[in-house]
Amino acid sequence: MSDMLIEKLRKNRDLTDDELRSLIDSCEHDEALRKAADEVRRERYGDAVYLRGLIEFTSYCKNNCLYCGLRASNAKAQRYRLSREEILACCAEGYELGFRTFVLQGGEDPYYTDDIICDIISAIRREYLDCAITLSIGEKPRGSYRRYFEAGANRYLLRHETADPAHYAKLHPDNMSADNRRRCLFDLKEIGYQVGSGFMVGSPYQTTDNLIADLRFLQELQPDMIGIGPYITHRDTPFRDEKSGSVELTLRMLSILRLMFPYALLPSTTALGTIHPSGRELGLKSGANVVMPNLSPTAVREKYSIYDNKICTGEESARCRDCLELRIKAAGYHRTRRCEKITVHSK
Repeated sequence: MSDMLIEKLRKNRDLTDDELRSLIDSCEHDEALRKAADEVRRERYGDAVYLRGLIEFTSYCKNNCLYCGLRASNAKAQRYRLSREEILACCAEGYELGFRTFVLQGGEDPYYTDDIICDIISAIRREYLDCAITLSIGEKPRGSYRRYFEAGANRYLLRHETADPAHYAKLHPDNMSADNRRRCLFDLKEIGYQVGSGFMVGSPYQTTDNLIADLRFLQELQPDMIGIGPYITHRDTPFRDEKSGSVELTLRMLSILRLMFPYALLPSTTALGTIHPSGRELGLKSGANVVMPNLSPTAVREKYSIYDNKICTGEESARCRDCLELRIKAAGYHRTRRCEKITVHSK
């Protein structure tokens, strides 16, 4: 029965809620699901894996999300901000190492005004015309998103985290809402960004129905990139005693996403590598085709502590890249130096 469902999902890119529930809740079909996802991934992208250079440029955040180690009320968090010159130095090193996508990620830090962000984007764009500039800096007014786009940013990552408003309210403070997160994502699409969304797997209070709602929301949004990873606890948050998500369920959801969204860029995340020694390789074998080595200065990497025991905080950028290339090769794929191109959303 599960093989029939997998083939139906592969062909139609959709299932009923009950059919999705039967796939999500059972481990019996994991191997067949992984095999189908890998076949679809190879049909669209071959064995290429795209590397993005991640620059975590600020650990300050005004928000108090209950699951995140960077939450504003965490007095134990180590805070830092990278200057424009430090960010450009990370880009220069990354370009020399062969990266053609830079991802500027940080907490929602009011210090970085729109003027500062636009100045940084413009400086990167002037220097690296052949590179994609991706932002991951949270919820902003539509006008801010427009300014960043006009300055030269062309991609934006903003996980919706959970599509169910009641579940969202259990994970976030009262001043944040699922409706506003949704507004941001559709604003970004309308402006012209290549948009990435996604969700945590195994977050506190999450149910199978929540995961199905996430899939339905993504069907509505039709993002270019979908980032999911296992929820991992942080010792200095209100959820310190909650269980982390499982690698098995995360891989299962990755495979389902690949079958539902064959065109999408799917990262095999650092969080996967954190909860399993071969997590990133397993992610690639389950349908993922992107990895994101860290270009941030080694002196600050441990300070960007969104969850406990994050890996790859002490490696130099070149070593981190080389390690990932070896892992990619061992998993049966190859690193491509081409900038990721988004496949048109067509059946």
